[in-house]
Amino acid sequence: MNFLINERDVLNPKRRTLLKLSGALLGTAAVTTGLSSRVFAETQPENAAFTAPSAANPIRINFNENPLGMSPKAQAAARAAVVKANRYAKNEILLLGNKLAEHHQVEAPSILLTAGSSEGIRAAIEAYASLDAQLVIPELTYGDGEHFAKIAGIKVTKVKMLDNWAFDIEGLKAAVAGYRGPSIVYLVNPNNPTGTITPADIIEPWIASKPANTMFIVDEAYAEFVNDPRFRSISPMITQGAENIILLKTFSKIHAMAGMRVGYAVAHPNVIALMGKYVAGEKINFSGVDAALASMNDSAFITYSKKSNDVSRQILLKALDDLKLPYLPSEGNFVFHQLVVPLKDYQKHMADAGVLIGRAFPPADNWCRISLGTPQEMQWVADTMREFRNKNWI
Repeated sequence: MNFLINERDVLNPKRRTLLKLSGALLGTAAVTTGLSSRVFAETQPENAAFTAPSAANPIRINFNENPLGMSPKAQAAARAAVVKANRYAKNEILLLGNKLAEHHQVEAPSILLTAGSSEGIRAAIEAYASLDAQLVIPELTYGDGEHFAKIAGIKVTKVKMLDNWAFDIEGLKAAVAGYRGPSIVYLVNPNNPTGTITPADIIEPWIASKPANTMFIVDEAYAEFVNDPRFRSISPMITQGAENIILLKTFSKIHAMAGMRVGYAVAHPNVIALMGKYVAGEKINFSGVDAALASMNDSAFITYSKKSNDVSRQILLKALDDLKLPYLPSEGNFVFHQLVVPLKDYQKHMADAGVLIGRAFPPADNWCRISLGTPQEMQWVADTMREFRNKNWI
């Protein structure tokens, strides 16, 4: 079922319109989930009476969290699992692994559950680390790859970004080709913090060329938010038998389960068997497993989650356009925009207004990452940004 969204309403700066828009989102989602509008609304922040943020109760758009909260079905499953928490979730872990294998069209041995995607990053790097190995990464990307490589004691090779902050794929290729030892290539797609994608027709041929002694780790934490048709998950390459890819996924973003720490890796069974030596056994808690299973079965909520994110993105982009602030084409649940004032000052003024925004991301020193809150929250942020312009704070 389509969500009832009118683009003119999305771009209307009046909060009254946003309230109506949020109601339309909620009403359709309630119908498709089988819950009453009242029950569904009680679980969703978009339909609550909006309260102006404060230092004690800020709008948190600094960690790329999903502001909606877990789906009602996932919440119910998590609560129900508490009474079983004296037992190990062995059977439920098998069920989740099988469900994910079916989703990715692979056999169960191609799935490895992890405590969030961070554990998957660590396990993948440790599995292929050696004294002569290198990790090849773009200069501006998610930092866990570099972090775990340094802990593992392997060389980190950073490749500068292109002028438009896209990955320099040719530069990354050269870094691999010019190195005598094994290479681990870590690519985040869509990238964090830029939000940009690497098109499938660029990334897939490189992986398919099978560079010698090279393992690709592709982190698709934000893939479910993508609208750009040039993007394609590398999951089908694994289905077709590729042995040089590790796909990392998470329930933290589109499923709104960041605090539950549920992630997984998809790869050839031989790769998964090696990675499995570097993760803890029974690593996911009962509530997390049951919530993940319930969320996977709640397709209406996933649709709602993406639509709400699309609306919030449009609200923010409209404000940035009005303020003539450049931004990158975001395909995640955040936007990376340029500043004409120091980031530190902008952060302080936003915090004073009850809004927490992203940290610095060197070398993009005059850029800011803003995560996407609910449409109501983003309308408040957009209005605040316009007020800041009158004070020369943005």
